[in-house]
Amino acid sequence: MKKHVILAGLLACMGISVQAQETKPEESKGKAIVQVFGNFNTEFDADNCNYGFELERSYLGYEYKLENGLSMKAVMDVGKSSNVDDYHRLAYIKNAMVSWKTGDLTLNGGLISTTQFNFQEKFWGYRYIMKSFQDQYKFGSSADLGISMAYKFNNRISADAIVVNGEGYKKIEQNNGLNYGLGLTLNPISNFYVRLYGGVNTSDQAGDKNIANMAGFVGYKSDKATMGVEYNYMQNSSYDNNADKDGYSIFASLKLSKKTELYARFDEVGSKDDWNYAKDESAAIIGAQFKLGKYVKIAPNFRINMPKAEGADNYYSAYISCYFGL
Repeated sequence: MKKHVILAGLLACMGISVQAQETKPEESKGKAIVQVFGNFNTEFDADNCNYGFELERSYLGYEYKLENGLSMKAVMDVGKSSNVDDYHRLAYIKNAMVSWKTGDLTLNGGLISTTQFNFQEKFWGYRYIMKSFQDQYKFGSSADLGISMAYKFNNRISADAIVVNGEGYKKIEQNNGLNYGLGLTLNPISNFYVRLYGGVNTSDQAGDKNIANMAGFVGYKSDKATMGVEYNYMQNSSYDNNADKDGYSIFASLKLSKKTELYARFDEVGSKDDWNYAKDESAAIIGAQFKLGKYVKIAPNFRINMPKAEGADNYYSAYISCYFGL
C-alpha cells in the first residue's frame, strides 16, 4: 500500500510540474499501434519433423501526443502462454502510460516499458524474429508498473533511472518489494555506443533474497552494418539464494539494399553450480530479411539450440518469420 501512495504522489508532482511549465502550444496528434508477429516453422530431430504456422504475438494500441510535451500510450499484448500445454491466446495490458518531455528530460509513469534491456532490444532490431538476450532467457520483464526518468546531458552522455514493482506486466503484485534500476548510455565516437545497467529487485517475503541485475553492452551502428556484444549477470534468480546465472550475446547485421538485410546471432547462457542445467544452452541463428513494401517484412532463418544437459541432443529448426506493423 505504501508503494502505491508513493507512486501516486510522484505522478501527481509530475502533473503539477507540467501545468506550471509555460511552453508554446503544439499540435495534438495521435497514431494507431499495430504490430503482428507470425511465422511458419519446422523443427527437425532424429525421429520426426514438426511444422506449422504460428501467430506468436500481436500489439494493438494507440499513442496520442498532447500539448506541452505530454503524450499518452496504451498497448494491449496478445500472445501465447508460457505453459507449453496451454494453446489458448492470452491478452495483457502491456503499456498504459503518460510521458512528459521537456528539453533533455523525459518522465514516464504508469505501466511503462522498462529500461533494463530496451536499448539492446532496439539495437538488435529483430524483435519479431527473436527476443533480445535478457528477454529470451528471463533476466527481467519488458514492462512494469512504476515511473522512469531519462536525461540527456549532451550528445555523448545520457542517463536513466527507474522504479517499478518488479513483477512485470503479466502478474498481479504479490509483495511489497520494488525494482530499482540505473542506466548510463555513452556515445564516445560516431556510430559507437556503450550501455551500462545495474538494478536491484527487492522482496519483503521471508526467506527471499534480493535479485541483482548487471549488464554491459558495446555496439556499432551505421547505415550499412550493425554489431553488438552484451554480457548479463543475474544474482538470486526468482529470489532464490545462489540461483545465479549469466550469459552473453553477439549479433551482427548487414544491409545489402533498402529492402534486403542479413543477420546472425550467437547466445550463451549458464547457471552457477549448474542449478539451472536443464535450461542452460548455446544458441545460434542466421537469416535474411526482406521488406515487402512499407508495412510487411519477411525473414527466413535457420536456428540451432545446443543444450548443456548431459545426454541432450542439439535441435535444429527453420523459420519464415513475418511482421506486419503500422
